[in-house]
Amino acid sequence: MATPSTIKKLLLCAFMVICSGAQAAGDKVVYHIDNSAQQATKGLRNIRNHLDEAPDTQIIVVTHADGVDFLLEGAKDKANPNIDYASLVSALKARNVRFEVCEITLKNRGLKKEQFIMDADFTPSGVVRVARLQAREGYAYIKP
Repeated sequence: MATPSTIKKLLLCAFMVICSGAQAAGDKVVYHIDNSAQQATKGLRNIRNHLDEAPDTQIIVVTHADGVDFLLEGAKDKANPNIDYASLVSALKARNVRFEVCEITLKNRGLKKEQFIMDADFTPSGVVRVARLQAREGYAYIKP
């Protein structure tokens, strides 16, 4: 029969194995964008830099309100029209970044899913999604 100290050592080893496995899987981060004009270009650049330094990070970008605008078909940065959002989003999508659009925003603004680039996914509520990612799934929160 195992002694109490042997059991403690085994539990400590199991805990260390579990923790090291969680670290190996990478961090989980939600980027929250609610104003495309102020946050989209900066946020996409931050995400690219983030993945360059920590390529195993799981990133979900949740958008609502005016933050959905950069995911509309043909959207460009108003301050720098040479920046085509679709190509930047597509490059990040290829690196497993998920882009989600709030369906409440679509309803409130009279937008249709067909108006968005193919790389966009949809979520019933952007703010609920951000809260659940943080509270239930352990995502860190970043607002560019």
